[in-house]
Amino acid sequence: MSTVGQLMNSKPVTVGSSTSVKGAAKRMKDDQISSLLVKKGGKIVGIITDSDIVRRGVAGTKDLNKLTVQDIMTAPVATIETVRTAQDAHDMMGDLGVRHLGVTRGGDIIGIISVRDLLVFYKRVSEPKITQD
Repeated sequence: MSTVGQLMNSKPVTVGSSTSVKGAAKRMKDDQISSLLVKKGGKIVGIITDSDIVRRGVAGTKDLNKLTVQDIMTAPVATIETVRTAQDAHDMMGDLGVRHLGVTRGGDIIGIISVRDLLVFYKRVSEPKITQD
């Protein structure tokens, strides 16, 4: 079975913790991604996802124009080691109720894997192929 290290996005996009929520949403739209790792002082301190923006930002009670990613990010980032399997990532996401995992090697986040990455992987390896009518 493929490892998380083989399936991950090895170039995750990062933003500073003081980035506006609107700026983060624009970055996600422009880069066609659903999450950004949040850095503060050169260290990854959290993750902001499209779900965080909707649930904690837009649906929240605070002024959206004043929110930063630090205000609504998820911290700490749930992580998984590169040598773990796709099934391990799937199980972990299900158990934790998350759609993104930071991928680590030696304790450092070096990539990210999303539920979309797993869907693409499982679609590629599933038999028989399902066709749409």
